[in-house]
Amino acid sequence: MEDEKQDLMRTIQIKFPRLSKGQKLIAEYILKHYDKAAFMTAAKLGTSVGVSESTVVRFANELGFSGYPKLQKALQELIKNKLTTVQRIELSNDFISQESALKSVLKSDMENIRATLEKINQKTFNDVVNSIFSAKRIYIVGLRSSTAIAEFLGFYLNLILDNATVIGYGVSDIFEQMLNVSEEDLVIGIGFPRYAGRTIEALDYAKSRGANVIAITDSLLSPLAARADHTLIAQSNMASFVDSLVAPLSVVNALIIAVGLREKETISSTFSRLEKIWEDYEVYSYKEKRVD
Repeated sequence: MEDEKQDLMRTIQIKFPRLSKGQKLIAEYILKHYDKAAFMTAAKLGTSVGVSESTVVRFANELGFSGYPKLQKALQELIKNKLTTVQRIELSNDFISQESALKSVLKSDMENIRATLEKINQKTFNDVVNSIFSAKRIYIVGLRSSTAIAEFLGFYLNLILDNATVIGYGVSDIFEQMLNVSEEDLVIGIGFPRYAGRTIEALDYAKSRGANVIAITDSLLSPLAARADHTLIAQSNMASFVDSLVAPLSVVNALIIAVGLREKETISSTFSRLEKIWEDYEVYSYKEKRVD
C-alpha cells in the first residue's frame, strides 16, 4: 500500500515539469491533500484550486488514467485503510451537509450496490453456497462494525442448517471459540476498512487448521481476501465516519436466500414450528390489546 502511494505521488512529481499551469495547481493540491482530493468530484477539485473541471480531467489523462474517476479511485484505495475516525468526520463535514445527508448517503449506497453487482462473480457466489452445504460446522467472524452482518448471517443460517457459530468478543477469546475448527469446517470472515486485526488473525488460525475460508470484503487486495479460498466482493465506500454496510448486507441476504432455496422443505417445517412458538409466547404483536 505504501509502495502504491509512492508510485502515484512519484508519477505526479515526474510529470510535474510538463504540466500546464492549471494542472500544476492540481498536482500541488493532491500532493499536499490527497486524503481530501480522493473524495472530491472533478468539479469540486477544480473549484478548490481555481481551475475548470475539464482541466482536472485532462490532468488525470496526463497521469495515464482514462478519466478522473480512475484517478479518484486510485487515491481512495491509497487512503481508505489509513483514515482515522476523526479524519473521516472531517471529510464528511467537507462533502456532506446536514441538509444533504439523506440524499447523499442514499445515493452513495445505491452506487455501492450497483458497483457490487458489477464486480461480484456468480461462479464464486455459487462455490460459496456449495461450501456452506459441505461444511460440518460454519464459523462466522465479523468484528467491530461487521458484527451486525455476522450476527444476521448466523441467525438465518442457524434457522436453515443449525450448524453455524458466530464468533465474537465475550468471556472467551475468539481463538478459544474456534478451538475445534478443522478441515471439515468453513470459516466465513467479514471485514471492511479499517480491517479488524483480530478478524485477520482468526482467518490465519483457520487456515493453519486446514479449514475452508470464505471472505466477504471490499476488494481482492483486502487482507481478508489474501487469506481466503473464495472471496465475495461488496463495495463499502463512504466518505463518512460511518461504514456503509448496505451492499455487504445485500450480498449476505442473497447468500441466505440461495441457501434457503435449496432447503425449502426444511425451512417450511422450521418456520411452521417457530410460528407456533412465537404465537404461544407472544414474541410478536398479533393483535391489538384492549386498554380499559
